[in-house]
Amino acid sequence: MTSTITETKTAVRRAAHVALTAATALLLAAAAPAVAGPSAGDHLYLMVTTGDGRSSDTRGTLLLCDPPQGHSRAAEACAQLDSVGGDIDALPTADVYCPMLYAPVTVQARGQWNGRPVEYRQTFSNDCVMGARTGAVFALDG
Repeated sequence: MTSTITETKTAVRRAAHVALTAATALLLAAAAPAVAGPSAGDHLYLMVTTGDGRSSDTRGTLLLCDPPQGHSRAAEACAQLDSVGGDIDALPTADVYCPMLYAPVTVQARGQWNGRPVEYRQTFSNDCVMGARTGAVFALDG
């Protein structure tokens, strides 16, 4: 009985993840015409997934940078991205001490910066490490 409940929960989580991924694709498709063109500005669709493959929680938002909007630290995220030309890998690592706990966080960014496509995906050992490496960009909770 417990095995069936666990299998059902896993199936529901996977279905929700697939639905969220499909919704993300639709959001990107719908948002693209609204921000396309020479004066469209920089934009990234950001996703943060906490947990592993067995159990996870995914949040996402569209970060627009002209004017900054999308999450509570949008202005800071846009400024940080602007300083590195939209290259998330080039963001400077913050000088912080993070606990050595394994609580995986996977981040994804897809969009456009300075007219160039951006695709980024990385898994960090925990949210402190993620924050140290990506600054305000994936700080969706404020």
